[in-house]
Amino acid sequence: MTMRDDVEQVVHQQIAEILPSARISGHLHLKDLGADSVDRVEILLGVLDRLGLRAPLSDFRDVPNVDALVDVLAERVS
Repeated sequence: MTMRDDVEQVVHQQIAEILPSARISGHLHLKDLGADSVDRVEILLGVLDRLGLRAPLSDFRDVPNVDALVDVLAERVS
């Protein structure tokens, strides 16, 4: 399993905790999964915490979808 796979698993788990009925797809934005602004903050903070990362949330403002979020986080972890 690669670091990206590990990060993807963490991201998907956090999304599932906050949005239990969401059908997670990498090409969708968190908004498309039904996440409002508070949900998106909770997802990002939870993922950052689980990965042991610190970053301003504004760093993730322009991330277009779940796959891109995973890519950005995987870069920061490695």
